[in-house]
Amino acid sequence: MTKRRFAVRLSLMTALMVACAAPAARAQQADAAPKVAKVINAGDVLSGELNALRTRSAKKGKRSANYQLTSEPRRLPPPSGLCGLETGPETFQIVVNSDAQAAQLKAFIGKEVSVKVDEVSCAQEAGQMSEAVVTKWSVVTKH
Repeated sequence: MTKRRFAVRLSLMTALMVACAAPAARAQQADAAPKVAKVINAGDVLSGELNALRTRSAKKGKRSANYQLTSEPRRLPPPSGLCGLETGPETFQIVVNSDAQAAQLKAFIGKEVSVKVDEVSCAQEAGQMSEAVVTKWSVVTKH
């Protein structure tokens, strides 16, 4: 059952297995470490894809314009902290205060947009579909 070059073949197979397994082990170690999210402060720019949310207001059941920005994880400044998340929120609900703001965001649905954040807080109400809420903002980029 033993062949003359068995030890040579065995050592070659072992070396190949070690060579193939080492990069995979390093990749798992790199992915396991949580990414450190930057803190977003008033006046910072938040960039990402803009989505429209279909919601109804709790008062009279009227439709209200709500938008969600999906971005890289960003930590919120104190006292909001991390919103109970390890890396910080990735989804930000953009609150629209007027029809002009709604029209301004409507052109960017499904596209990349940059928003200058003036006020941001953690989502705390049951109807909020995002991890954080941006109440005061302005669009930075144009078409």
